[in-house]
Amino acid sequence: CQLTERVKCTNRRAAGVVLGLSKRGNTDLGVASFLYRMAAATGNVPSSCDCFVALPPATEGKEVIFGKNSDRPREEVQEVVYFPAAEHAKDSKVECTYIEIDQVEKTHAVILSRPAWLWGAEMGANKHGVCIGNEAVWTKEPLAEKEALLGMDLVRLGLERGSTAKQALDVITSLVELHGQGGNCKESQEAFSYYNTFLIVDRREAWVLETSGRYWAAQQITEGAKNISNQLTITTEINAEHPDLRNYAQGQGWWDGEREFNFSQVFSLANPPVRMEAAKARYSGGCELLHKQEGSINAETIMDILRNKETGICMDSGAFCTTGSMVSILPQDEDLPCVHFFTATPDPSRSVFKPFIFIDDVTPVPMVISPYYGDEDPVKKHPRFQSSRDRRHELYKAHQHAKATMESGQEQGVKLHQTMQSLERQGLQAIKSMLTSGGSFDPEEMADLFFDCVDTEIKFYK
Repeated sequence: CQLTERVKCTNRRAAGVVLGLSKRGNTDLGVASFLYRMAAATGNVPSSCDCFVALPPATEGKEVIFGKNSDRPREEVQEVVYFPAAEHAKDSKVECTYIEIDQVEKTHAVILSRPAWLWGAEMGANKHGVCIGNEAVWTKEPLAEKEALLGMDLVRLGLERGSTAKQALDVITSLVELHGQGGNCKESQEAFSYYNTFLIVDRREAWVLETSGRYWAAQQITEGAKNISNQLTITTEINAEHPDLRNYAQGQGWWDGEREFNFSQVFSLANPPVRMEAAKARYSGGCELLHKQEGSINAETIMDILRNKETGICMDSGAFCTTGSMVSILPQDEDLPCVHFFTATPDPSRSVFKPFIFIDDVTPVPMVISPYYGDEDPVKKHPRFQSSRDRRHELYKAHQHAKATMESGQEQGVKLHQTMQSLERQGLQAIKSMLTSGGSFDPEEMADLFFDCVDTEIKFYK
């Protein structure tokens, strides 16, 4: 016990050093890497995600780049699912992961990367070029015991209902205020809950939204690069907030009402969980990787960052790993299509990013969709999670076998990895050529694009 406490204290002090360096703008990637390895060795690995956005002039061209790694329980399967735009009857309801809420009359077409057991999503995009990813965070506000909306439900709801980043922000904040956040965030009888931060992006701007219970603050980003990672980062630059945020903080004794209001300082825990302290190393490493490429950031840059294991951004330790990844290109020219790349498999360093473009009559891709269990699903029954189900989809199964081959160190594995890298590069080059040539494309080919890429990947694995 004494050793465990000493390790926790060391992690907190070291992560604090990294955060301090980060604030002064001179973070060393070696320090971040050391701290991550130290946390991994003791089992204190941050158990969540990293989100990135780059806007002009940080990007190579006139486009916005979004990316996210979803770090989840190692055995959890992530599926990629497309839902077309839909109209709904007036006064109808929608059943989210745990609770039912009012449905809106129209929902946008969305593409989601999500843990296969739940309704919401870890990350995704809609037809209007809005992308959203979420992060786990723990604050001074005690976690709610009652089931409510998960942060992952809010990701999907924001995408289905918002045609701009600001509209999606308004959707999420209104639902947080109305319904709150709560419920188990993993498919297990073991309780694991958290509040959420979000990165909400469109072709013109990004919003960082950070929550604590039903309270929230948001910061607008209109240029440069930004990343978030399991901690409150909004300080005094607040562009939107819960109308009673400051009164509530003052009533709780967290703010005196006189000094400048700093959201992160006011709502962050004095003694945060080790997973949050260790996440500071990932956050600082991400800042440095973005800074090094500022002015030339493109989709490949973000893919490389998501594959970075030295900083822990590509997580592979203990019970958690990166189970799915996403990168999006959002051209500021509205005549050009947005392109969204998904792995649908764990570990981006051993996965292929495959492109998806919104178009009418998108070809279904059953190879990345998990089995459906309906009312027999353990998540639907009470008490929940009393049994488990096999949620592996076809691509997941093929990839797991191929990943073992690639990691074997044998010649066959090396060649397979090189082949998959070449396949991805060819896809990226084709997308680049399409965007630079004015976005002209064959609608039939685009409808089959994601299907064809997944099908080709599976064939290579076999």
